[in-house]
Amino acid sequence: MEQGSLALMPASDTVLVAGIDEAGRGPLAGPVFAAAVILDPARPIAGLADSKTLTAARRERLADEIRANALAWCVAQASVEEIDDINILHAAMLAMRRACLGLATQPEMAMIDGNRLPTGLPCQAQAIVKGDAKVQAISAASILAKTARDADCLVLHAQYPQYAFDKHKGYGTALHLQQLRLHGPSPAHRRSFSPVRQLLIRPEGA
Repeated sequence: MEQGSLALMPASDTVLVAGIDEAGRGPLAGPVFAAAVILDPARPIAGLADSKTLTAARRERLADEIRANALAWCVAQASVEEIDDINILHAAMLAMRRACLGLATQPEMAMIDGNRLPTGLPCQAQAIVKGDAKVQAISAASILAKTARDADCLVLHAQYPQYAFDKHKGYGTALHLQQLRLHGPSPAHRRSFSPVRQLLIRPEGA
């Protein structure tokens, strides 16, 4: 878990809002990541948007700005084992709860991207469909979660170069499926996901 914080401004009537988003529900391998961010109104960050609409270079620059200027931020994850044990939806909710609880400054309100709320949050919460394109704090969280996950894919590539995680980032592309069939699943693959599970139950010699 990564986190950071800056000293809060003098007391005011402003409600502290954390934006929360996840990255990595769809891939066949690796943890699912989530981030929570409380932006500082006194230090606005230009160009915040849904991470999927940004280039990798732009995401990295914005991630640096977010970590430097947010009142508080935290990146957390749920492991491959947790994904396989409780399913990807519940694992994503778990990662988001961990990110919120990991904030050095606890928010009074959490705004979550999507239509579901994690349980066990320390504050009131609201789900916002397409929130990563509508709420700047959620946009910031989507950027931190995405860049953290992309960095993790480079670690996976170094561990298992035969799968080319640096190219497909774990998603079920033709290249990834080809390498999966050739090498079989690695310890980083999600065994509960159908393309991986089918290889594990393939008849001997098939």
